[in-house]
Amino acid sequence: MSVFPYPHTAKERFLRYVQIDTQSDPNSPTIPSTEKQKDLSRVLVAELKAIGIDDAVLDEHGYVYATIPATTEKQVPVICFCSHVDTSPDCSGTGVKPIVHENYQGQDLVLPDDSGVVIRKSEHEDLAHQIGNDVITASGTTLLGADNKAGVAAIMDAAKILIDHPEIKHGKIRILFTPDEEIGRGVDKVDMKKLGARFGYTIDGETAGSIEDETFSADAATVTIHGVSAHPGFAKGKMENALKIAARIVAKFPDKLSPEHTEGKAGFIHPMHFEGNLETAVVKLIIRDFSEAGLKRHANTLQKIVDGVLKSFPNATATVTITEQYRNMGKVLRRYPQVVAYALEALQRAGFAQPLKRSIRGGTDGSRLSFMGLPCPNIFAGEHAFHSKQEWVSVQDMEKAAETIVHLAQIWEEHAS
Repeated sequence: MSVFPYPHTAKERFLRYVQIDTQSDPNSPTIPSTEKQKDLSRVLVAELKAIGIDDAVLDEHGYVYATIPATTEKQVPVICFCSHVDTSPDCSGTGVKPIVHENYQGQDLVLPDDSGVVIRKSEHEDLAHQIGNDVITASGTTLLGADNKAGVAAIMDAAKILIDHPEIKHGKIRILFTPDEEIGRGVDKVDMKKLGARFGYTIDGETAGSIEDETFSADAATVTIHGVSAHPGFAKGKMENALKIAARIVAKFPDKLSPEHTEGKAGFIHPMHFEGNLETAVVKLIIRDFSEAGLKRHANTLQKIVDGVLKSFPNATATVTITEQYRNMGKVLRRYPQVVAYALEALQRAGFAQPLKRSIRGGTDGSRLSFMGLPCPNIFAGEHAFHSKQEWVSVQDMEKAAETIVHLAQIWEEHAS
């Protein structure tokens, strides 16, 4: 393992950050979707200024921008490190009580506020790599918020190290903290000109020592069904119930295209929301695949299912609307191989002899940033079981993420002219 001589602050920062409720809201039209996300962002700005980053600023949309000045005369591309402050709407983030399980020894972790919530080693294989580490969980009634406050803490930790040690040679570094990533709006209002970075890294991954250079490509789909209403007492031969039509459509989705039956590079069609009445029903779905051709195949499958069901309801109609969400960052990153290569080198310097390069069955802010002109793979933050009460992270993994950031800044400087 590498010897890293600088003291860390990630643990203390993380324990503070997770106690601030920053849950985003997909049903809100505002930007950010919840004002409380700014509660953490204001803390981050104050802490950045306290460590000597005077230009740290929170804008009206909830984005934090800050600069770590260069310590070299070389012409180094400006690098951005990015994490998001919001937590998932899928699980409560109010009243988080973080618990540090020091010197973890492989036991199942029973959370005290709900003994039915147990983090079992048999179900969380990465716990096998945490023996002797300090594992942080919530108390059993909320998520923890490691997704993505572990990444925020790692970036803040690395920023303090770099500011405190100007002898570490690096180019200009930009810090970006975003809102609303969990609801797919994380970069909607990023000012790319203001950011002014050439390449970037999100710190929002799972297993220590990993980098993700591919994400799903993603579309949203909405199926709107218009049935035929009639008085139920006189409905024979007349009524075509939109709710029943919608239910039949959902029931036709094959298991082989559902998230609960797929893994690896297999995509899926996933119904997320169902509402309506006798006359009109709406099914909202997400479609995922690693290729755009796969997305098109899944969209065609969806259309065929809808058309097939409607054959039994000749007077009903349905429309399928497909909306692009994000695309596989790998398409962009393949044009800039040094971005991933330098990250792999940084992981090795941080002590990971065999870094993991893999694809993520999801998306990050980096997915969209890559197509906005900022090639942006995803580096681990150590977060696990995200969006759930079983969420956990280890102190040592967050510290390794911070170390990776510092090494990565140095490597970009070393390769510059």
